[in-house]
Amino acid sequence: MTVILELENVVKRFGGLTATNKMSFTIDKGESVGLIGPNGAGKTTIFSLIMGEHKVNEGSIRLHGEELTRLKTHKRIRRGIARTYQVPRPFADMDVLANIEVGLMPDSIFAMLTSPANHAEGRAIARSIGISDTDLHKSPSELSMGDLRKLELARTLATKPEVMLLDEVFAGLTAGEIEQISGLLAEKRQEGMTYIIVSHDLRSLEPLIDRAIAMTQGTFVCQGTYHEVMENEAVRMAYLGH
Repeated sequence: MTVILELENVVKRFGGLTATNKMSFTIDKGESVGLIGPNGAGKTTIFSLIMGEHKVNEGSIRLHGEELTRLKTHKRIRRGIARTYQVPRPFADMDVLANIEVGLMPDSIFAMLTSPANHAEGRAIARSIGISDTDLHKSPSELSMGDLRKLELARTLATKPEVMLLDEVFAGLTAGEIEQISGLLAEKRQEGMTYIIVSHDLRSLEPLIDRAIAMTQGTFVCQGTYHEVMENEAVRMAYLGH
C-alpha cells in the first residue's frame, strides 16, 4: 500500500490544555479509516490540524511525504485534502448548485460563475451524491438536514480531494437518512476514495471502514479492524468506564 497521509508526534495546545499529545498514524491511498473516541478525545482537533485551521505546536503532517505544517488551508485543499463539518457550512447567499461550484473554482470567481463546464460538472457531482435537480436552485436554508449533509459531501467532492475528512456526517439524521448517506459513502469507498470518518454512531462505521484508530484525551490508544478496536480494554474503558 502507498501511504498518502502521515501524522507524526502531533501536539496541539490551547493555553494550558493539551488537546492532542504526540498523535501519530498513517493513512494508505484508497483506505477508509474510522477515527473514534469519546467526546473531548481530540478527533475534530485532528481534522482542524490536518486542514491547517489550527496550527501544530509540535510534530509533522505530510501528504505524499510533503510537509504541510506551514501551509495555509486553501493550499492544502489545492493539494488534495478536504473536509466536512459537524455543522454544515454552506454559503447562505448562494443556491445549492453555486455552493457546489465553489469547489470547482479556478483562480477567478467570474470564471466560476460564467463557465458552462462548471455548471455541467456541478450538476454531475450533485447527481452522484443524490441531490435532485429540483433542489439545485434552492437556498441551503430550504434543505433538510439530510440534504444539507449531501451538500457538504458534494462541496467536498467538488475540490477533487485525494483525502476526505468526514466529521459527524450522520449527526442529526433520521435512520433513513443515515442509511442513504451510508450508501453514498459505500459507493465512494468502492470507487477507491480515501477518507477518514468521525462518528458517534459507531455501528454505522463498521461497514464503511477498513480500519479504526482509537484515541482518548488527545492520545493514541490503538488501531485495527473495527471489532479488534471495539474489543480493546482501553477503548471499552474510555467509552463505557469498565
